[in-house]
Formats: sequence, structure tokens, C-alpha cells
Amino acid sequence: NAFNSVNEPVVFPVHPGTRKVITERGFHAAPHVRLLEPVGYLDMVALVGSARLVMTDSGGLQKEAYWLGAPCLTLRNETEWVETVEAGWNLLVGSDAVKIVDAVHSFAPPDSRPALYGDGAAADRCVELIGDRS
Repeated sequence: NAFNSVNEPVVFPVHPGTRKVITERGFHAAPHVRLLEPVGYLDMVALVGSARLVMTDSGGLQKEAYWLGAPCLTLRNETEWVETVEAGWNLLVGSDAVKIVDAVHSFAPPDSRPALYGDGAAADRCVELIGDRS
């Protein structure tokens, strides 16, 4: 229901189990909500990389969103990636529709994004170390 209440485009790759629940409960997506079949990893990376905001209950997707610079609303009350919450790039909103919609409109991460998982230069440092030992 929260997706229908958001006043901007929503793209939702739907897991088969989730689609079953959606069908059983008679959920009908508003015109601005696109329900997609499940997508592969590279397609998901492209979607997340171009998203203004990610909403997920997936632990892995929270971290992917951080790596790709997409703010994340986690539809759970806890996360294994607390560092993304502490950095201000992930907000735990649970499953309350009002809280989710409010967060979609108000959540903004800080201007900086600390390198929580490295700076992307590990391979260069490895090559340099190997070269030093030759």
C-alpha cells in the first residue's frame, strides 16, 4: 500500500513469493508503480545505480545501495549493516505505510559517503605489493 501512496515512479522487481502474496491479497498497483519480473544481478545493479532511493527488506541490497550511492529505506526494524545506518545512508522504517511514505519524501543522506568497505583501490595496492617483491 505504501508504494501506491508515493507520488513518484516506483520500480519493483517482485520475488515470486512476494508476487504470490500480492495476488492473494488482491493488491493492485497504481499507474506509477511498475511491477517487474525478477531481474538478474547486473540489471539490479543498473536499477539501483539509477535510483533516487531504494526500498528493500534484503540485507544484500542495502549494502549494494550504499556501494552505488543510492539512499536506502530498509523495510525492517533491524539490519546486519548497522554501519550504513550510522553513516546516514540507510534508514530503518519497518513496515508501517505512513512511516515509509514520510521517509520517501523526507529522507536525505549526508553529502559525504564514507568508504565503509574500502576505497576501491585494493587491486592497485596488491599489484604494487607484488611488483615490490619481484
